[in-house]
Amino acid sequence: MNNIFTKNGSEYIDALVKEAVENGSRTATVTGRLEIERAVRIPSDFTLILENCHLKMASGVFDNMFVNEHHGTEIGTTLAGRDTDITIIGRGEAILDGGEYNGLSEKTQNKDGRPPIWKNNLLLFTNVEGFKISDIFVRNQRWWALNFIYCANGYIGNIDFCSCDIGIDADGNEYHGLRRGYYSEILVKNADGIDLRQGCHDILVENITGFTEDDTVALTVLPGHLEATFGVPELDHAIHNVTVKNISTATYCTNVRLLNQGGGIIHDVVIDGVWDKSENSPHVDRGLHAVSVGDDYLYGSRHSTAEETYNIEIKNLYSRGEIAVIALYGATKNLTFSGIEAADGTKAVEDARAEKLI
Repeated sequence: MNNIFTKNGSEYIDALVKEAVENGSRTATVTGRLEIERAVRIPSDFTLILENCHLKMASGVFDNMFVNEHHGTEIGTTLAGRDTDITIIGRGEAILDGGEYNGLSEKTQNKDGRPPIWKNNLLLFTNVEGFKISDIFVRNQRWWALNFIYCANGYIGNIDFCSCDIGIDADGNEYHGLRRGYYSEILVKNADGIDLRQGCHDILVENITGFTEDDTVALTVLPGHLEATFGVPELDHAIHNVTVKNISTATYCTNVRLLNQGGGIIHDVVIDGVWDKSENSPHVDRGLHAVSVGDDYLYGSRHSTAEETYNIEIKNLYSRGEIAVIALYGATKNLTFSGIEAADGTKAVEDARAEKLI
Protein backbone atom coordinates (compact mmCIF):
# COMPACT_ATOMS: atom_id res chain seq x y z
CA MET A 1 0.00 0.00 0.00
CA ASN A 2 1.28 3.47 -0.89
CA ASN A 3 1.72 5.53 2.29
CA ILE A 4 3.45 8.45 0.60
CA PHE A 5 1.62 11.79 0.55
CA THR A 6 2.46 14.47 -1.97
CA LYS A 7 3.38 17.74 -0.27
CA ASN A 8 1.98 21.17 -1.15
CA GLY A 9 -1.52 19.73 -1.53
CA SER A 10 -3.14 23.05 -0.64
CA GLU A 11 -1.30 24.81 -3.44
CA TYR A 12 -2.30 22.06 -5.88
CA ILE A 13 -6.02 22.23 -4.97
CA ASP A 14 -5.91 26.04 -5.07
CA ALA A 15 -4.67 25.83 -8.64
CA LEU A 16 -7.46 23.43 -9.60
CA VAL A 17 -10.05 25.77 -8.09
CA LYS A 18 -8.56 28.82 -9.83
CA GLU A 19 -8.53 27.04 -13.20
CA ALA A 20 -12.16 25.92 -12.80
CA VAL A 21 -13.25 29.48 -12.00
CA GLU A 22 -11.34 30.91 -14.95
CA ASN A 23 -12.66 28.37 -17.47
CA GLY A 24 -16.22 28.75 -16.21
CA SER A 25 -16.77 25.10 -15.23
CA ARG A 26 -16.68 25.93 -11.52
CA THR A 27 -16.06 22.23 -10.83
CA ALA A 28 -12.77 20.62 -9.85
CA THR A 29 -11.85 17.02 -9.13
CA VAL A 30 -9.14 16.08 -6.64
CA THR A 31 -7.45 12.67 -6.69
CA GLY A 32 -4.41 11.12 -5.04
CA ARG A 33 -2.80 11.33 -1.62
CA LEU A 34 -2.08 14.92 -0.67
CA GLU A 35 -0.65 16.62 2.39
CA ILE A 36 -2.55 19.79 3.35
CA GLU A 37 -0.48 22.57 4.90
CA ARG A 38 -3.05 25.39 4.98
CA ALA A 39 -6.73 25.99 4.44
CA VAL A 40 -8.14 25.75 0.92
CA ARG A 41 -10.77 28.41 0.19
CA ILE A 42 -13.84 27.30 -1.78
CA PRO A 43 -15.70 30.07 -3.65
CA SER A 44 -19.43 30.46 -4.25
CA ASP A 45 -21.19 28.45 -6.95
CA PHE A 46 -18.50 25.80 -6.85
CA THR A 47 -18.37 22.00 -6.70
CA LEU A 48 -15.29 20.21 -5.40
CA ILE A 49 -15.25 16.47 -6.12
CA LEU A 50 -12.99 14.31 -4.00
CA GLU A 51 -12.47 11.15 -6.03
CA ASN A 52 -10.64 8.25 -4.40
CA CYS A 53 -8.37 10.65 -2.59
CA HIS A 54 -6.80 10.92 0.84
CA LEU A 55 -6.19 14.44 2.10
CA LYS A 56 -4.18 14.62 5.34
CA MET A 57 -3.21 17.62 7.43
CA ALA A 58 0.54 18.10 7.64
CA SER A 59 2.17 17.42 11.01
CA GLY A 60 2.54 20.44 13.27
CA VAL A 61 0.15 22.59 11.24
CA PHE A 62 -2.49 24.78 12.92
CA ASP A 63 -5.12 25.40 10.25
CA ASN A 64 -8.31 24.15 8.67
CA MET A 65 -8.47 21.95 5.60
CA PHE A 66 -11.41 23.69 3.89
CA VAL A 67 -13.11 27.04 4.49
CA ASN A 68 -15.50 29.11 2.38
CA GLU A 69 -13.98 31.96 0.37
CA HIS A 70 -14.95 34.86 2.65
CA HIS A 71 -14.40 33.06 5.94
CA GLY A 72 -12.37 35.23 8.31
CA THR A 73 -12.29 38.23 5.96
CA GLU A 74 -13.40 41.78 6.66
CA ILE A 75 -16.75 41.29 4.90
CA GLY A 76 -17.12 37.66 5.94
CA THR A 77 -19.51 38.54 8.78
CA THR A 78 -21.83 40.66 6.63
CA LEU A 79 -24.59 39.88 4.14
CA ALA A 80 -22.38 41.30 1.39
CA GLY A 81 -19.78 38.66 2.21
CA ARG A 82 -22.17 35.71 2.33
CA ASP A 83 -20.95 32.82 0.16
CA THR A 84 -23.49 30.69 -1.70
CA ASP A 85 -23.95 27.22 -3.17
CA ILE A 86 -20.80 25.35 -2.20
CA THR A 87 -20.62 21.57 -2.70
CA ILE A 88 -17.96 19.12 -1.55
CA ILE A 89 -18.76 15.52 -2.45
CA GLY A 90 -16.81 12.30 -2.35
CA ARG A 91 -16.63 9.59 -4.98
CA GLY A 92 -15.23 6.20 -4.12
CA GLU A 93 -13.06 6.44 -1.00
CA ALA A 94 -12.68 10.12 -0.21
CA ILE A 95 -10.86 10.68 3.09
CA LEU A 96 -10.34 13.87 5.09
CA ASP A 97 -7.69 13.09 7.70
CA GLY A 98 -6.49 15.19 10.62
CA GLY A 99 -3.26 13.19 10.68
CA GLU A 100 -0.92 13.43 13.64
CA TYR A 101 -2.40 15.36 16.58
CA ASN A 102 -0.82 18.81 16.94
CA GLY A 103 -1.47 19.40 20.65
CA LEU A 104 -3.90 22.30 20.09
CA SER A 105 -6.78 21.92 22.55
CA GLU A 106 -9.29 24.06 24.42
CA LYS A 107 -6.76 24.32 27.27
CA THR A 108 -3.73 25.16 25.12
CA GLN A 109 -5.37 27.49 22.57
CA ASN A 110 -4.10 31.08 22.42
CA LYS A 111 -1.07 30.12 24.52
CA ASP A 112 2.61 30.00 23.56
CA GLY A 113 1.88 31.25 20.06
CA ARG A 114 -0.94 28.80 19.37
CA PRO A 115 -4.09 29.98 17.51
CA PRO A 116 -7.73 29.58 18.60
CA ILE A 117 -9.01 26.01 18.83
CA TRP A 118 -11.25 26.34 15.75
CA LYS A 119 -8.12 26.21 13.59
CA ASN A 120 -8.39 22.46 14.22
CA ASN A 121 -11.73 22.11 12.38
CA LEU A 122 -11.14 20.10 9.22
CA LEU A 123 -13.98 22.02 7.57
CA LEU A 124 -15.16 25.40 8.85
CA PHE A 125 -17.96 27.15 6.96
CA THR A 126 -19.14 30.54 8.20
CA ASN A 127 -21.89 32.66 6.63
CA VAL A 128 -22.81 30.31 3.77
CA GLU A 129 -26.19 30.09 2.03
CA GLY A 130 -26.66 26.78 0.21
CA PHE A 131 -24.17 23.97 0.74
CA LYS A 132 -23.75 20.21 0.40
CA ILE A 133 -21.16 18.01 2.11
CA SER A 134 -21.57 14.31 1.39
CA ASP A 135 -20.04 10.87 0.88
CA ILE A 136 -16.86 11.46 2.83
CA PHE A 137 -14.78 9.45 5.29
CA VAL A 138 -13.43 11.61 8.13
CA ARG A 139 -10.47 10.34 10.14
CA ASN A 140 -8.52 11.59 13.17
CA GLN A 141 -10.14 14.99 13.53
CA ARG A 142 -8.09 17.18 15.86
CA TRP A 143 -11.19 18.80 17.39
CA TRP A 144 -14.67 19.17 15.85
CA ALA A 145 -14.48 17.80 12.33
CA LEU A 146 -17.15 19.71 10.37
CA ASN A 147 -18.22 23.05 11.83
CA PHE A 148 -20.93 25.39 10.49
CA ILE A 149 -21.76 28.89 11.77
CA TYR A 150 -24.54 31.04 10.25
CA CYS A 151 -25.03 28.52 7.45
CA ALA A 152 -28.41 27.77 5.89
CA ASN A 153 -30.20 25.63 3.33
CA GLY A 154 -27.71 22.81 3.49
CA TYR A 155 -27.24 19.07 3.33
CA ILE A 156 -24.74 16.94 5.26
CA GLY A 157 -25.02 13.26 4.54
CA ASN A 158 -23.29 9.92 4.20
CA ILE A 159 -20.37 10.83 6.43
CA ASP A 160 -18.35 8.14 8.22
CA PHE A 161 -16.16 9.12 11.17
CA CYS A 162 -13.29 7.47 12.97
CA SER A 163 -11.86 9.71 15.66
CA CYS A 164 -8.58 9.14 17.42
CA ASP A 165 -9.21 6.56 20.18
CA ILE A 166 -5.84 6.86 21.93
CA GLY A 167 -5.67 7.08 25.70
CA ILE A 168 -2.52 7.65 27.77
CA ASP A 169 -2.52 6.09 31.24
CA ALA A 170 -0.97 7.46 34.43
CA ASP A 171 2.33 5.76 33.62
CA GLY A 172 2.48 7.33 30.17
CA ASN A 173 1.55 4.17 28.31
CA GLU A 174 -0.47 4.63 25.13
CA TYR A 175 -3.47 2.40 24.44
CA HIS A 176 -6.39 2.26 22.01
CA GLY A 177 -10.01 2.07 23.14
CA LEU A 178 -11.49 4.80 25.36
CA ARG A 179 -12.95 3.80 28.70
CA ARG A 180 -15.83 5.30 30.64
CA GLY A 181 -14.46 6.96 33.78
CA TYR A 182 -11.02 7.68 32.30
CA TYR A 183 -11.74 10.92 30.46
CA SER A 184 -8.53 12.57 31.66
CA GLU A 185 -6.51 9.96 29.73
CA ILE A 186 -8.06 10.78 26.34
CA LEU A 187 -5.46 12.29 24.02
CA VAL A 188 -7.74 14.23 21.61
CA LYS A 189 -10.64 15.64 23.60
CA ASN A 190 -13.92 17.11 22.32
CA ALA A 191 -13.54 15.51 18.89
CA ASP A 192 -17.12 16.06 17.68
CA GLY A 193 -18.29 14.97 14.27
CA ILE A 194 -20.70 17.66 13.00
CA ASP A 195 -21.44 20.95 14.74
CA LEU A 196 -24.22 23.30 13.72
CA ARG A 197 -23.70 26.50 15.64
CA GLN A 198 -25.43 29.85 15.96
CA GLY A 199 -27.48 31.00 12.96
CA CYS A 200 -27.79 27.61 11.24
CA HIS A 201 -31.19 26.71 9.78
CA ASP A 202 -33.01 24.67 7.14
CA ILE A 203 -30.46 21.86 7.16
CA LEU A 204 -30.75 18.09 6.78
CA VAL A 205 -28.15 15.87 8.47
CA GLU A 206 -28.51 12.17 7.69
CA ASN A 207 -26.80 8.80 7.35
CA ILE A 208 -23.91 9.37 9.74
CA THR A 209 -21.82 6.38 10.84
CA GLY A 210 -18.61 5.42 12.63
CA PHE A 211 -17.03 6.59 15.90
CA THR A 212 -16.67 10.08 17.39
CA GLU A 213 -14.82 10.73 20.63
CA ASP A 214 -17.29 13.44 21.65
CA ASP A 215 -20.76 14.30 20.26
CA THR A 216 -21.52 12.93 16.81
CA VAL A 217 -23.98 15.73 15.91
CA ALA A 218 -24.26 18.86 18.05
CA LEU A 219 -26.70 21.75 17.64
CA THR A 220 -25.50 24.52 19.92
CA VAL A 221 -26.34 28.20 20.37
CA LEU A 222 -24.01 29.70 22.95
CA PRO A 223 -22.54 33.17 23.57
CA GLY A 224 -18.96 32.09 22.94
CA HIS A 225 -15.82 33.54 21.36
CA LEU A 226 -16.42 31.49 18.22
CA GLU A 227 -19.83 33.08 17.72
CA ALA A 228 -18.53 36.56 18.54
CA THR A 229 -15.79 36.16 15.95
CA PHE A 230 -17.89 34.79 13.08
CA GLY A 231 -21.41 35.98 13.90
CA VAL A 232 -23.46 37.85 11.31
CA PRO A 233 -25.41 40.60 13.16
CA GLU A 234 -27.85 41.08 10.26
CA LEU A 235 -29.09 37.48 10.52
CA ASP A 236 -31.20 35.52 13.00
CA HIS A 237 -28.97 33.76 15.51
CA ALA A 238 -31.35 30.85 16.19
CA ILE A 239 -30.93 27.23 15.09
CA HIS A 240 -34.18 26.10 13.51
CA ASN A 241 -35.80 23.90 10.88
CA VAL A 242 -33.16 21.18 11.21
CA THR A 243 -33.71 17.45 10.70
CA VAL A 244 -31.21 14.92 12.01
CA LYS A 245 -31.86 11.31 11.03
CA ASN A 246 -30.22 7.93 10.73
CA ILE A 247 -27.32 8.50 13.13
CA SER A 248 -25.60 5.16 13.73
CA THR A 249 -22.44 5.78 15.73
CA ALA A 250 -20.41 4.84 18.75
CA THR A 251 -19.44 7.85 20.84
CA TYR A 252 -17.87 8.55 24.20
CA CYS A 253 -20.40 11.32 24.81
CA THR A 254 -23.69 11.89 22.97
CA ASN A 255 -24.93 10.80 19.57
CA VAL A 256 -27.07 13.94 19.11
CA ARG A 257 -26.83 16.98 21.37
CA LEU A 258 -28.96 20.13 21.58
CA LEU A 259 -27.72 22.98 23.75
CA ASN A 260 -28.69 26.63 24.02
CA GLN A 261 -28.03 28.98 26.91
CA GLY A 262 -27.69 32.68 27.66
CA GLY A 263 -30.57 33.69 25.37
CA GLY A 264 -29.74 31.36 22.48
CA ILE A 265 -32.72 29.85 20.65
CA ILE A 266 -33.33 26.38 19.19
CA HIS A 267 -36.69 25.50 17.68
CA ASP A 268 -38.36 23.19 15.18
CA VAL A 269 -35.89 20.33 15.24
CA VAL A 270 -36.63 16.70 14.39
CA ILE A 271 -34.33 13.88 15.51
CA ASP A 272 -35.43 10.62 13.91
CA GLY A 273 -33.39 7.44 14.14
CA VAL A 274 -30.41 7.28 16.50
CA TRP A 275 -28.54 4.03 17.15
CA ASP A 276 -25.87 3.67 19.80
CA LYS A 277 -23.23 1.37 18.24
CA SER A 278 -20.86 1.18 21.22
CA GLU A 279 -21.45 -2.51 21.88
CA ASN A 280 -18.34 -4.44 20.79
CA SER A 281 -16.76 -1.26 19.46
CA PRO A 282 -12.94 -1.34 19.51
CA HIS A 283 -12.92 2.43 20.10
CA VAL A 284 -15.10 2.97 23.19
CA ASP A 285 -16.77 0.86 25.85
CA ARG A 286 -19.93 2.90 26.44
CA GLY A 287 -21.39 6.34 25.73
CA LEU A 288 -23.42 8.78 27.80
CA HIS A 289 -26.63 9.61 25.93
CA ALA A 290 -28.27 8.90 22.60
CA VAL A 291 -29.83 12.39 22.76
CA SER A 292 -29.38 15.22 25.24
CA VAL A 293 -31.25 18.52 25.45
CA GLY A 294 -29.55 21.20 27.53
CA ASP A 295 -26.81 20.72 30.09
CA ASP A 296 -26.42 20.92 33.86
CA TYR A 297 -23.20 22.90 33.34
CA LEU A 298 -23.59 26.59 32.51
CA TYR A 299 -21.81 27.70 29.34
CA GLY A 300 -23.85 30.91 29.16
CA SER A 301 -25.27 33.33 31.71
CA ARG A 302 -28.38 31.18 32.32
CA HIS A 303 -30.31 28.13 31.20
CA SER A 304 -32.85 28.42 28.39
CA THR A 305 -36.52 29.32 28.77
CA ALA A 306 -39.57 27.70 27.14
CA GLU A 307 -39.66 30.56 24.64
CA GLU A 308 -36.10 29.70 23.60
CA THR A 309 -36.32 25.90 23.24
CA TYR A 310 -39.47 24.63 21.56
CA ASN A 311 -40.96 22.26 19.00
CA ILE A 312 -38.36 19.51 19.45
CA GLU A 313 -39.35 16.00 18.31
CA ILE A 314 -37.18 13.02 19.26
CA LYS A 315 -38.14 9.57 18.03
CA ASN A 316 -36.89 6.11 17.18
CA LEU A 317 -33.69 5.60 19.07
CA TYR A 318 -31.67 2.84 20.73
CA SER A 319 -29.17 3.42 23.50
CA ARG A 320 -26.95 1.49 25.89
CA GLY A 321 -25.41 4.60 27.45
CA GLU A 322 -26.12 5.88 30.94
CA ILE A 323 -29.41 7.50 29.83
CA ALA A 324 -31.09 7.24 26.43
CA VAL A 325 -32.68 10.71 26.40
CA ILE A 326 -31.89 13.35 28.96
CA ALA A 327 -33.45 16.80 29.31
CA LEU A 328 -31.12 18.83 31.49
CA TYR A 329 -32.30 21.96 33.27
CA GLY A 330 -33.76 24.87 31.34
CA ALA A 331 -37.35 24.82 30.15
CA THR A 332 -38.88 23.63 26.90
CA LYS A 333 -42.16 23.86 25.02
CA ASN A 334 -43.46 21.04 22.86
CA LEU A 335 -40.61 18.62 23.52
CA THR A 336 -41.76 15.12 22.61
CA PHE A 337 -40.05 11.74 22.48
CA SER A 338 -41.22 8.32 21.35
CA GLY A 339 -39.92 4.96 20.22
CA ILE A 340 -37.09 4.77 22.77
CA GLU A 341 -35.33 1.45 23.33
CA ALA A 342 -32.91 1.23 26.25
CA ALA A 343 -30.53 -1.74 26.66
CA ASP A 344 -27.94 -3.01 29.15
CA GLY A 345 -29.42 -1.23 32.15
CA THR A 346 -29.81 2.11 30.40
CA LYS A 347 -32.47 4.46 31.76
CA ALA A 348 -34.89 5.45 28.99
CA VAL A 349 -35.62 9.08 29.91
CA GLU A 350 -34.48 11.47 32.61
CA ASP A 351 -36.07 14.89 32.96
CA ALA A 352 -33.95 17.25 35.02
CA ARG A 353 -35.43 20.51 33.75
CA ALA A 354 -36.04 23.24 36.28
CA GLU A 355 -39.42 23.84 34.67
CA LYS A 356 -41.42 20.88 33.44
CA LEU A 357 -42.73 20.28 29.96
CA ILE A 358 -45.19 22.93 28.81
